[in-house]
Parts: sequence; structure tokens; C-alpha cells
Amino acid sequence: MSGVTLIETPHGPARAHVTDGGGTAGTLVLGHGAGGGVESVDLVATADEAAGAGWRVIRVEQPWRVAGRRVASAPPTLDTGLRAVLDRLRGDGLLTGPLVLGGRSAGARVACRAAAEQGAAGVLALAFPLHPPGKPEKSRAGELTAVPVPLVVVQGETDAFGAPADVAAVLTGRAGASVYAVPGDHSLKKNVSIVAAAAMCWLDDLVAR
Repeated sequence: MSGVTLIETPHGPARAHVTDGGGTAGTLVLGHGAGGGVESVDLVATADEAAGAGWRVIRVEQPWRVAGRRVASAPPTLDTGLRAVLDRLRGDGLLTGPLVLGGRSAGARVACRAAAEQGAAGVLALAFPLHPPGKPEKSRAGELTAVPVPLVVVQGETDAFGAPADVAAVLTGRAGASVYAVPGDHSLKKNVSIVAAAAMCWLDDLVAR
């Protein structure tokens, strides 16, 4: 089943965009960033690649974006929105097989925070915003290190929100964590095929464990 489903949350309706590869490999749920929606090229490329490998991919459009607002909601609101969407999808029987949570930028942060509560088998973080540009002292490293399951961060080589080496330093000694450096900046637009290939390499390894 592919298509778009409107799902009520405590903060207004969200949308679940399903790209259905059958769900035989598992279910991959992806959230968008604060500066764009589910149409971000890295999310679309990853969704298409994963669906082709048998994953059911669900891109979650948060209520603030559905409502047409230009500024993202506060992190706790995003967490509540994702929880409501996953509750509905689980009730509808769409979360089949291993559940991998992920997303780009702010969506990656939400996935990290939700992983334990949702029983995720892994977390796929695209362009994780380790810190605001030019403000490394305002680190979000704790969100990464708190993830209790296998984790991968696909990071642009010139990402102003944290270089791959910075992310790797945070995850040093953390079993089950990987960092893939790819060409480009925080947008991950430079070569989305490499982004999608990195994501699939990790997903393939995850299900093989």
C-alpha cells in the first residue's frame, strides 16, 4: 500500500507518506527537517532505494508543516507528533518487521529521542545537527549517545552543523555506531545517490545481524 494518510495528533493532523516495498525487510520511518518537508531530496532518494529493497518506508510530515507554518514546532511537540503517528500506524498493522526510525536534521533528532520508547531496531540519522552553525558549545551530542540501538549518521563533509569527524569523536567507543561521510553540506543535495547508497549499506548490515 502506497499513498498518503492523514493522522490526527495532539497538535493537529500529520501526514504519513508511504512508499511500500512490501515490508518484507522491515519498516523505515523518516522525519523531515526544520527547513523543509518530506520532499527533501535525500529523504526521497533514501525512501525509493529502501522500498526497492523490500522496506515499507513512511515519511512523516509533522503537523506544523501540514498546517503550512514556516517555523518548526518545539522539540517536545515534534516528539508527541511522531508518537501519535506511530501509534496509529502500529494499530493499522503497518509497522511490520524490524522498525528503523530516522530522518534528516531535526527529524534525525526526533528519531534518536524516540528510539528507546518505540522499540526501534536502529536509527538512521541523515545530516544530524550536532550543534548550531558556529556554536559548537551548544552540542546535542547527548541525543546521539543516548540511542540504545545500532545507529548510523550520514553526514556531509562540509556540514556547518557538525563535520563527520566531530560526530565520530562524539561516538568514539560507542558500540554499534557508524558515521558515513558523504560529499556536500547539511542539505545532502550534492549527490543523493551516495547518500541513499550509504543508508542502504547500513540497513542491509542491520537486517543481516
